[in-house]
Amino acid sequence: MLQWMVRFVALAILALAALPAQARVTITFWSYENGGDFPHAFFTVHGTPERGGSPARYTYGFTSKTVTPMMLIGNTPGKVSNTPKSYLERGTPHFAMQISDVQYDAVMSLAREWGDKGNNTYSLNRRNCVHFVAEAMRRSGLQVVEAKNLMKKPRSFTESIQQMNNGRIRAIGQAGTAYVAATPALANVGR
Repeated sequence: MLQWMVRFVALAILALAALPAQARVTITFWSYENGGDFPHAFFTVHGTPERGGSPARYTYGFTSKTVTPMMLIGNTPGKVSNTPKSYLERGTPHFAMQISDVQYDAVMSLAREWGDKGNNTYSLNRRNCVHFVAEAMRRSGLQVVEAKNLMKKPRSFTESIQQMNNGRIRAIGQAGTAYVAATPALANVGR
């Protein structure tokens, strides 16, 4: 009897070891407090989808293509930007969460929809970096309330969503430099 149980346990361990590893994509939401650099709200995506394939290493934000006074009062052409590692290191990572392949696909679609081949109109009041990140949060499965008084305040907006979704997300609680250093998958992001 004991011999049979040992064989059963050994076979069970081998069977479990043969299963493919469950990979997930992680999305992290950031803010950046420096009036001269854009975007002020953005997100990074890293990891491998559960379905397999190439690892994801992306960073996306939305901003005006050109910095002009017009961006303060009207619509201008916008762009989805890929922020470099040095920008991440100066930014504030607020929280992260794992997303499903369906959510990952929806977030990647957002980058295309707001990019050059989609509707890339930038409007400080209706379609800025915070609105872009809010939609990425929504597509990631988070509860999002777009409080009008926060839609031009990337840090405050992101913190409000973090509080609203406490228990569903992982708070970062460290500076951008430390988070990037502790997250090897972000080493080449934005390049």
